[in-house]
Amino acid sequence: MIRSSHGIRAAALAGAVALALTACTSDSESPSGEGAESAGEALVIGSLLPQTGSLAFLGPPEIAGVDLAVQEINESGGVLGQDVVVEHADSSDADHAEVATQSVTDLIGKDVQVIIGAAASSVTRNVVDDITNAEIVQISPANTATDLSGRDPFYFRTAPSDLLQGASLGNLILNDGHQNVAAIVFNEDYGTSLRDVLQDTVESAGGTLAYGASGQEFDPTEQNFNTIVSSALATNPDAIAIIAFAQTKLIVPELVAQGFDTSKLYFVDGNLSDYSADLAPGTLTGAQGTLPGAYPDDAFQKRLLAVDSGLKDFSYSAESYDAVILAALAAVKGGATDGPTIQKNLAAVSGANGGTEVTTFADGVKELEAGNEIAYKAVSGAGPFNDQNDPSSAFIGIYQYGEDNKYTWIKAEFGEL
Repeated sequence: MIRSSHGIRAAALAGAVALALTACTSDSESPSGEGAESAGEALVIGSLLPQTGSLAFLGPPEIAGVDLAVQEINESGGVLGQDVVVEHADSSDADHAEVATQSVTDLIGKDVQVIIGAAASSVTRNVVDDITNAEIVQISPANTATDLSGRDPFYFRTAPSDLLQGASLGNLILNDGHQNVAAIVFNEDYGTSLRDVLQDTVESAGGTLAYGASGQEFDPTEQNFNTIVSSALATNPDAIAIIAFAQTKLIVPELVAQGFDTSKLYFVDGNLSDYSADLAPGTLTGAQGTLPGAYPDDAFQKRLLAVDSGLKDFSYSAESYDAVILAALAAVKGGATDGPTIQKNLAAVSGANGGTEVTTFADGVKELEAGNEIAYKAVSGAGPFNDQNDPSSAFIGIYQYGEDNKYTWIKAEFGEL
């Protein structure tokens, strides 16, 4: 279900996200075998996040989240008495798949036990087997494709699947009074997965997806959107959802040129970005978008800016931070830093088995050393891992664009899987 941050439930979503939460087991016994051998090794975390490509705008806040967590862990004494080491690598995007493949090879060569990333679901699909077959834990802070749920025992994510974002997006559009909806969506797994949930949500509430259904996607390499926009507008939509990445910078001007009211545009996490340098002032005034995760409060933003003063937004920074903290706590709980030990204990430290709520790494270590179970309260608002290694609950932020083509947080909705 989805409800606002004030507890109001959105009935249209109730049937869309009815997955049962099953608590995952953990291994809190003293490590043996491979785990025992790694008990004295430093925790080495690799990041596989976009430094180049169409999602490069997501890289800085995600990398800052990783660096902040590592900094705070080390300031608290490190993991099992040793400082955490971080190795950053570029994931790029699906159009440059060779970049992530080489980065994973490099990270494995540096003996990482955990990899934070990738941001794009399509990139993860290309490298997940290489990572998990090496018994390295992969935790994505931004993968949302529904088919990645339960992908591998060593694959986790701190962002919710599109079952939540798609339903929240659909409800946002419906609650704004729109019934005849078009989707301009690229033919990429992320796009079609999110579109499918949006379509189910709109149609189950009596609305219509007038354009953008299966077979009406555009090629991600498309550069001319005249015909695509004309086809969408021919269905007389009263709202348009753009589900794309950097192509959005070409789609919006074409919509403007063909006379669409851009205040009725809706964006998603893949294109919710600062367009102040790309579009004329006022182009996006009133447009809205969705982004998984609770909005980072001022204190967390301040901590991030101390790590990277150039940050322009904070998308998935909290999820990246949480991923590192959870991995470190899992190592402490298991008494070793190897991948299998961390994998066995991740669900437990996230709170899947209950336990004392903790909000910092230091507090978590204190409780674990006292022999207590813990439930880490994620900065992102994500709930404990379920039996699919997905967050059992999460927030979806609703944002709106102003005259400057920058977006601001409006409210958050809470969803459970």
